[in-house]
Amino acid sequence: MTRRRLYLIAGLAACATGTAGVWAQQRRPGGTPLRLGVERLLVDTGLADALRRAFAGDTGLAVTMEAGTSSALLEALERGEMDAALTHAPTVESRLEKQGLVHDRRRVARSEFLIVGPLDRGKDPAVPAGRDAIVALARIAQAGMPFLTLADGSGTHLAEQELWRRAGVAPAAAWYRAVDARAGNVIAQAQELQAYTLTDRASWLAFAARAKPAKAPRAAASWGVLVHGDPLLVTDFHVLRSFRINHPAGKLFVAWLAGPQGRRVVAKARGFDPPPR
Repeated sequence: MTRRRLYLIAGLAACATGTAGVWAQQRRPGGTPLRLGVERLLVDTGLADALRRAFAGDTGLAVTMEAGTSSALLEALERGEMDAALTHAPTVESRLEKQGLVHDRRRVARSEFLIVGPLDRGKDPAVPAGRDAIVALARIAQAGMPFLTLADGSGTHLAEQELWRRAGVAPAAAWYRAVDARAGNVIAQAQELQAYTLTDRASWLAFAARAKPAKAPRAAASWGVLVHGDPLLVTDFHVLRSFRINHPAGKLFVAWLAGPQGRRVVAKARGFDPPPR
């Protein structure tokens, strides 16, 4: 083990009271890896694996990841079925924290949601582009423009439902359609159907990077990011620990993620930023 790793482990253990000797415990035969639930968005964009590998490289500690939606993961965390979770469902997280069912909630990363869809360049566009998500959603509903939703309890879905509530809209068929992510990338489905959807910056950048050149450039140019930069679209990702179980590496893991080591990994990830200090 390098001297740097020894110093890092000692420093993190000092920040996370009660975790002295964690590395030695987990390296012993039979040591149990920390079970981490991860919002699927973080898995698909590669940030979750980058954090896991960096943490293992710095500390030698093992973490197993289980992908899922924020809603499902927080329910599992509440039941004590996993040690920690990385989610972006602030309303649910706050409720569980107030009830004492989760603790050590710390911000790990920040991103923003985007509304993507047809870009009407006419003098009187049906849905104006800009920085106001509420106005855009209200106009989408008023015009009956197609909008795709995952309706899966993910952090993106929960944020979308809150935006509709703020817009005073109860979305319904036939213009509002639930789709299955297993049928393909939701952004790609929306583009194919010339529909709107809510996505996040990291997913959009990944989609744009692997998108093939369009056969019809004019049509492709009329579809893209409609709304961004609205403060309501900012989203934070948090790490939380279960109150029902106390993995010996739990506090150490939270301290690492929220500390300078975790921030450096997030800063390198495309579409994410370290949270404000």
